[in-house]
Amino acid sequence: MQVYQIWLIVAILLIIFEICSATFGAICFAIGAGFSALAAGLGASLTWQIVIFAVISLLTFVFLRPFMMKFLDRKSKDVKTNADALVGRKAIVSERIDATQHTGRVAVDGDDWKAVSADGSVIEKGTEVEIVKLDSIILTVKQ
Repeated sequence: MQVYQIWLIVAILLIIFEICSATFGAICFAIGAGFSALAAGLGASLTWQIVIFAVISLLTFVFLRPFMMKFLDRKSKDVKTNADALVGRKAIVSERIDATQHTGRVAVDGDDWKAVSADGSVIEKGTEVEIVKLDSIILTVKQ
């Protein structure tokens, strides 16, 4: 087996590992192994192959990985889903909100939620309010 074939096998295994892990770390080493395979195919000595592997891996890890993490690894930290997506939305008071009588409900997209006023004020039925907070199953709203 030729040395360049070993580098190619290492590169392929690293790509497979990257597909499974999606950390964008193994791909940097796979690129380094790919360049080393190219160097081996062109007749470079083993010392140069290792130097090329180390330098290319380091360069891709320093320059390519941050780019990939920023633009390809969008874990949607800013996108709210499910009940958390209610914050900032408008709702209609379906039952008078009054903290002294422990009453208050709002309707959002056909769902009825228990609600309290953010400032403790009374909000009449039919008023449009904005949801400012979600605490378990109780919405805090303001006019």
